[in-house]
Amino acid sequence: MENAHENAKENAIEFCQVDYLRGDRPLVQQLTFPVKSGETLILLGQSGCGKTTTLKLINGLLLPTSGQVLVSGKPTQQWDLIQLRRQIGYVIQEIGLFPHFTVAQNIGLVPSLLEWPAGKTQQRVYELLETVDLNPAQFAQRYPHQLSGGQRQRVGVARALAADPPILLLDEPFGALDPITRLELQRTFLNLQQHLQKTVVFVTHDIQEALLLGTQIGFFQSGKLLSLTSPQGFYHSARPEAQAFLQGFRMVDDLRKRLQGDPPHDSPLQEAFPQDLAS
Repeated sequence: MENAHENAKENAIEFCQVDYLRGDRPLVQQLTFPVKSGETLILLGQSGCGKTTTLKLINGLLLPTSGQVLVSGKPTQQWDLIQLRRQIGYVIQEIGLFPHFTVAQNIGLVPSLLEWPAGKTQQRVYELLETVDLNPAQFAQRYPHQLSGGQRQRVGVARALAADPPILLLDEPFGALDPITRLELQRTFLNLQQHLQKTVVFVTHDIQEALLLGTQIGFFQSGKLLSLTSPQGFYHSARPEAQAFLQGFRMVDDLRKRLQGDPPHDSPLQEAFPQDLAS
């Protein structure tokens, strides 16, 4: 009993033999893995491999067909779903800001629903705007249509953190942004996580993002978790599925080296474009 209690404290989330079927088609199969408190777990894989389904099983948007998902040691089926979701911030690619609410109203929505005093809510809103590098005096009273895509995504992250939930779920939050804005937000996320130490589950199909942001990488294929390892472990994995996924990343790195005047020998880029590199 004591060990179970210690595991519940150490593991913010735990999947135990989880299957989820839509009709007779399995979307995820036999998922068994922990997410330790304070870690950033990246769910990596191609589109349709089960990453977002896994994310939705954590906050009760989906319930397992079989097995259990434990949040703070308690199966999601036993949680009051409103109380469960108050423990979890959720950020999606489309952001989902309310267009007729100001930035401050969007961020302060959950604290208002929790009946926080108005002064406490405003203080929290301004604190979070500063945390995501948006000047409160400049942005608090703007509407979503007055923001750039990167600014809207920053507001989405701030809203997810508004009630200080211990768990944060992110579903390809930076996927629709241009490369420069995406890199800026990745750096902001790293700074936030170093400061806040939330338990994060982050969905992406971008290998560079996974290696940069994750403390653990869960690699999915066809609804199954093939491996759970550190970024270094994934990068050096001998699994052919992982090597195939890493190929594109290494080609980009080889191209960067070539443009700097130092083309590597026998690189994947040379194998793909031998005539171009020889000229």
